Amino acid sequence: MTYVIAEPCVDVLDKACIEECPVDCIYEGDRMLYIHPDECVDCGACEPVCPVEAIFYEDDVPDEWREYTKANADFFDEIGSPGGASKVGKIKADAPFVAQQPKRDAEHS
Repeated sequence: MTYVIAEPCVDVLDKACIEECPVDCIYEGDRMLYIHPDECVDCGACEPVCPVEAIFYEDDVPDEWREYTKANADFFDEIGSPGGASKVGKIKADAPFVAQQPKRDAEHS
């Protein structure tokens, strides 16, 4: 199991979670942040600092946002497991499910 970033993060990208993550497993895409499912150690440090409450334990993702569990994994299909987000920086892509979402105004940029 792992933590998942869901819909409230799309077009927000607050990044408070990145600062709290002790294993550097939260990666930045074009429109949202993604937690690498194989690098996450399930510590939960990211969840309480998210100002838009977008981070959930995998089993607790609300039904309306279940597709984001797959989107978090799909984001890493091409890049694999780089071993830390700080090594790669912002990735100019998103999971297909996220990329097709309508653009929305960010409240916490």
